[in-house]
Amino acid sequence: MSNQGRKLEQAAKAAWLSYVAGKTQDEIAGIMGISRQTAQRLVAQAMAEGIVKIRIDHPFAHCMDLAAELQRKYRLAFCQIAPSDAPEAGVALMLADVIEQWLRRAEPMTMAIGTGRTLRSAIAQLPHIDCPQHRIVSLTGNIAPDGSTAYYNVLFTLSDLVSARSFPLPLPVIAPSMRERQAVNSQPSIERLIRMSAEAAVAFVGIGTLGAGAPLMLDGFLSQPELDALVAVGAVGEITGWAYDAQGMLVPGLSNDRVASAPIPPRETTLVIGAAHGAEKVPAIRGALRGGLISGLITDAATGAALLEG
Repeated sequence: MSNQGRKLEQAAKAAWLSYVAGKTQDEIAGIMGISRQTAQRLVAQAMAEGIVKIRIDHPFAHCMDLAAELQRKYRLAFCQIAPSDAPEAGVALMLADVIEQWLRRAEPMTMAIGTGRTLRSAIAQLPHIDCPQHRIVSLTGNIAPDGSTAYYNVLFTLSDLVSARSFPLPLPVIAPSMRERQAVNSQPSIERLIRMSAEAAVAFVGIGTLGAGAPLMLDGFLSQPELDALVAVGAVGEITGWAYDAQGMLVPGLSNDRVASAPIPPRETTLVIGAAHGAEKVPAIRGALRGGLISGLITDAATGAALLEG
């Protein structure tokens, strides 16, 4: 056997003792009659040579594989996948963890926040976080069509849990007319908030459908004829009220002319994380991914697998 072959054999033996027999490096050194440092080097060499192949038999291993594939397919900067056994709770908890990680950063930053059921469920999982160095700005208006506070606007709930300064948008998600939208969005205070949202380091948004049971219609922002008009021109989803088609292109005209929400932050400078799950959401999520409307995704394994098929 060549000298190289003997070295690989030694590396394989050390790796077997480490990963299969569960021996410590001191124990490997004693068994093989070598120093602890040599044992450590041999195990590392086995990894480098591809002798060691690790298989993790757990649902999270599959989730991590899916996340890596989705990142490659859609060129995402961030992706996390929850197991599908309890998708609603799993996605909400995962989203809550990610939001908490950002809020616990020491460096001051601006976080932009959208709206929706998944976001609301995630915020409910957060503990109190002392982070006065941060700012949180809403991407959507907080006024419902009847003048009350919009139920799924999450900024007020979040502001009760964290000490970061919060900046709501005192607007409806969709204004009654384009003229009214232009009038409110041109106010200096609103322009300042919209600029702030565009400078956010991270944004968290829900992804809504435009089919039967569309949130914008259920929440009273769109009528059935208005929703039908969007579907007729190919709209498949919406983010903070902005409707888009299967390729992720914003639909011209129609309700988009009246959206008072801030624009979706620029993905070149803001990590825009979309959170959604379920078979009915797949076309909307896929459109957002194709068009680059989001640069990060949190979903469940079943939804993630469906997104890889398209």
